[in-house]
Amino acid sequence: MEFEDFVRARGPALLRYGYVLTGNPDDAADLVQEALLKLGDSWRRVRNKDNPEAYVRITMARQHVSWWRGRRRERITDDVPEGSYTDAHSTGELWRELATLPGRQRVVLVLRYYEDLSDQEIADILGISRGTVRSLAFRALNTLRVRPAVFEGRHS
Repeated sequence: MEFEDFVRARGPALLRYGYVLTGNPDDAADLVQEALLKLGDSWRRVRNKDNPEAYVRITMARQHVSWWRGRRRERITDDVPEGSYTDAHSTGELWRELATLPGRQRVVLVLRYYEDLSDQEIADILGISRGTVRSLAFRALNTLRVRPAVFEGRHS
């Protein structure tokens, strides 16, 4: 598959993944763009891997961590965006609640449950210890658990 075909075919899914990581459609678009720019130079090598999309997703997660380290804090705002990013896979209470978590907690949950990575794989990607991964996941899940509206009607 050529690079342009890959971008056309998988771009929307990568954008959704970026949105779940960042919680912001503009940051998601920037994250996808950065990852694809890095990928473009090495496409011949990457396309021969078992799963080029997984390679891009890991690149996105690492780039997102790099952005955290540069910022060293959350951006908190009272401004509500005029528009919102929605599609069939990103709507619903759970995604809105996930977006309210601090960035590191959100990314750990995305990598664990959306990407199905082990704690050690997540730790390696984020450059943190396995214990920190578990702690972040624990705190994130506890935060979501105290918001029962997220799960109402899902298992009835």
